[in-house]
Amino acid sequence: MSLRRTVAAPFRTEGSDRMSESEFVVALSLDRDWFSPDQAKRLVDVAVSEGLLERDGDAVVAGFDHADVTVPEEFAPDESVLQERSTFERVLDAVVETGVEKQDAVAAVNRLQGDLGVTLEAAAVVYARRQGVDVTELAERARGEL
Repeated sequence: MSLRRTVAAPFRTEGSDRMSESEFVVALSLDRDWFSPDQAKRLVDVAVSEGLLERDGDAVVAGFDHADVTVPEEFAPDESVLQERSTFERVLDAVVETGVEKQDAVAAVNRLQGDLGVTLEAAAVVYARRQGVDVTELAERARGEL
């Protein structure tokens, strides 16, 4: 959630879902003083890989409705948002966002992996689908990692 909040903040300030990549970097590094310019550029890459941002020429476009994201005044992201998450982590986060306890989800995915004899990512996708969580895009990504 903190990556989503971090990405949403500049768009919420601008009141737009599109801005130049350099404006986005300045908003995160100079305006908010959350990251160095190089870290802010890294965040753009991570957010693109997570589907939260799309590049369109020299602009970045929010890949979600930033108006639906609350960014508390005291919010400040930590550097962990600069790291790409694995497909397993992304599927697990999607499941946890629906209210499933993380520990319970991990245990169930591990059981499925053993029972089905599949990769951890595949087991996570099966578990998510059984929970009614749409992870179609992540399933494609997991399939591409084979």
